[in-house]
This record gives sequence, C-alpha cells and structure tokens, in this order.
Amino acid sequence: MTHEITIKFDLLILQNAGTEALFADVGHFTVRSIQISMCAVTYPALILAYTGQASFLRNHHHLVYETFFKSIPGPLYWPMFVVAVLASIIASQAMISGTFSIIQQSLSLGCFPRVKIVHTSARYAGQVYIPEVNYLLMLACVGVTLGFRTTAKIGNAYGIAVVFVMTLTSSFLVLIMIMIWKTNIFLVISYVLVIGSVELMYLSSVLYKFDQGGYLPLAFAMVLMIIMFVWNDVHRRKYYYELDHKISPVQLKEIAVSANFCRMPGLAMFYSELVQGIPPIFNHYAANVPALHSVLVFVSIKSLPISKVPLEERFLFRRVEPKELNVFRCVARYGYTDVRNEHEPFEGLLVEKLKEFIKDSFWISQRNMDDNNGEKFDIKEEEFDDGLANGENGNEDVKQVDDQEKQQDLLDEDIEAIDKAWRWGVVHLIGENEVTAAKGAGIVKRILIDYAYNFLKRNLRQSDKVFDIPHKRMLKVGMTYEL
Repeated sequence: MTHEITIKFDLLILQNAGTEALFADVGHFTVRSIQISMCAVTYPALILAYTGQASFLRNHHHLVYETFFKSIPGPLYWPMFVVAVLASIIASQAMISGTFSIIQQSLSLGCFPRVKIVHTSARYAGQVYIPEVNYLLMLACVGVTLGFRTTAKIGNAYGIAVVFVMTLTSSFLVLIMIMIWKTNIFLVISYVLVIGSVELMYLSSVLYKFDQGGYLPLAFAMVLMIIMFVWNDVHRRKYYYELDHKISPVQLKEIAVSANFCRMPGLAMFYSELVQGIPPIFNHYAANVPALHSVLVFVSIKSLPISKVPLEERFLFRRVEPKELNVFRCVARYGYTDVRNEHEPFEGLLVEKLKEFIKDSFWISQRNMDDNNGEKFDIKEEEFDDGLANGENGNEDVKQVDDQEKQQDLLDEDIEAIDKAWRWGVVHLIGENEVTAAKGAGIVKRILIDYAYNFLKRNLRQSDKVFDIPHKRMLKVGMTYEL
C-alpha cells in the first residue's frame, strides 16, 4: 500500500509540474506570467528534483518504487509530505479548471449541450464555473473510487491519459506548424523525429496497462465525443432547416393582410435563435392563432466573450418591410457579467432603444433625401436662372417642406404606435422546436435524432431559463421539425 501511495503522489506532482502548470490556467493569468513562472521557478525546480532522484537511484537501486520519499532527508519528510498533498490538490484543481474551459469553448462552438456558465471574474474571461459539470465530476470521482478501489488502477488510467494528451498535443502542433505557421518542412520533420519518436515510445510503454484500468480515460473520451457529435450534428441540421424554411417579407405581408387574420393591441416579443430572417415557427403560430399584435419584435439574445456591453450598443434593430406592419428584428447582446434583473428591465430598455432606432432611421433617411435633393439642384447656372424665373424652384421647396411634414407625421405615428402597444402590455412568445427524423430516414439517423439528441435536450436547461422570461406573460409555441 505504501508503494501505491508513493506512486500516486509522484504522478500527481508530475501532473502539477507538467502541462497543467503551463496551460490549464491560461484563462486565469496572462501568458507572460505563465512564461516567467515556468522558466524561473517550475522548470528549474523540476530539473533539480529529478536530477537528485536520479543520483539517489544510482546508489539505491532497490528503492525504485519509493524514490521520491526515500530520497528526502529525515527532518524534511513530513514538510515534503504536506507539500506533496498540496500539490495533488492544486493538480486536481487545474484539471477541474481545464474541464470548465474546454466545455465553455465547446459550447460557444455549438459542440456541447446548453449548460449554465458562471463567470467568476470580470477581468479574465477564462475564469468560469459550470455547476452541472462540477457535479458530474464529483459523481465520476466517487464512481471511479468505488469501482477501482486501489490507487494502482487509478495510476494506470492517469498514466495513459497523460501520455495520450502529450501525443495528441504534439500531433496537433505539427498540423499548426504546417497549415498556420508555414514552418519549414525540415524543421517539422526534425520535430516529429525527435519529439514524436520519444512520445510514441512513452505511449507504447504504457499501453500494456490498458486492461488494468487504462481503458477508463478512453471510455470517458468516447462518451464525451459521442455527446458532442450528436449535439453538433443535429443542432447544425436544425439551423440549416430554419434557414431553408425562414419566412420572407413577402410571405409575412401575405399573412398579415389575409382576410382571416386580425391585429390586436399590444407588443409581442418572439424569441428565436435565428439572427437573420423570420423563423418558420412563426408561420405555424399564425396558422393556429390567426391574430398578430400591433407591434411584433423578433428577439435573438446573444452572449459575447466580453465582460460588459454598453447600453447604447446592447440592441441591434432592423425593420421588416413593409413598414405598416410594425415588425422588427432585434439582436440583444450581453457580456458575461451583464445581468438582466429588476434594476435593468429588459422590456423597458428594448422599447426605449426601439424608439431611438425609429428616430435615428428617420433622420438618416431625411439626411439622404437632403443629399439627393442637393445633387438634384446642383445644375447649371443658366438652368437655375430659367427655373427661378419660371417659379419651379419655389414649387420644389414647397413640395420638399410638405414631404418633410408628412415624414414627421409618419414618425410621430410610429412612436405613438410603440407607446400604445407598450401600454397595452407585453407578451413573450417562445418557440419550442421538437426535432424528429424525416420519414424514410435510416436507422442510424433515427437513433441519432429521435433518441440520442432528444434525450440530451430533455435533460438540459430550457429556453425560458436561458432568456430569463417572466412566466406570467410567457407563451410557448411548439413545432416539429422533420430533419
């Protein structure tokens, strides 16, 4: 048992002094600080420690399994034991932080199911905490401990994981050297022959432990890879389905002017992940509820990899033609420290920014009209004199003033329509998309969509929790996508 504990502590110290010390906390500290700490503290300490152990082994060959602790002088044994325990704790924390960072990046790429991400620092975007993943790691630790029961198998699993990480990192580095850095091919070949051969030798030396617990990290990696593949593949299929079936402005106008369709007072916010265009679920809603609010805003909430988004840059609006429908597109952008709460009411801010957008659009159109009129009246002097003599220029000025007054009246009507809809109340509409495999799909596709993806979706965070919508004014609209 003493031998096993010693080997375990040696491995944990090696982990803490290795790749985790270099890269696991890049999101917590600057690259320069890690470079300095590695070159000035970690690497010299490693060289001295392993040189000392190698010297000790030359005179004590029989103590190869207990080299680390046996090489420590007697008075320093317990202090070093405490340091080893602290090193193992730090190494475990580095692994947890690295897991959070990888999950966050996978989520931003659409390769992982939706989970709650808590940013613990406003300065460093990489300092995150994911409650669901933290609980899963706890359960995995308990399950591995109960399943293996001995540190020997855990050490075998850890050893294979470390060597595989080193080999995969070097393999991806070779791709980066060739495709991104455009490194000389002779340097790439030299790197593969020197570094790659050594790492492959290490990998071959630990593979014999595969059936002695080494299969565990590969099993975990396989499960995570299957989850990421299922989520990314179906999520991509659903996104392209929405793009192919999105509603055009012409179709929206046909729906609005239909004889069986009526307009009712109020403001409706229709939430969707589609940034461009109107999602097809709106057509499903209009077919079953033939009524449209006087003002309709399609809202997409997006999280940006910055701490805060200024209020003046929070909302991006676009009017959906024709103008008389009062339909708008809105992208609400939030940083990872921005919070939607009662001190910053989402509805009130959106309405105020929407009115500002309408006013800004009006003045921009007026400025463009004035510029066009200026170009129109930039004519030759003799033509100007003839026109002035005939009174044409005065008539044009009067017509221009009348047009401006009409445009101002239209602006006032738009603002009044927004205020009136706001006073009537706001309704939040959420599209709940169910996906199924299309008829005639193969068995692999049916398993992928009908079982694997829907199982993940049912056990994850729902859209209303992500958008933080009040339940008293929320309506869910369901639709099935056949992919």
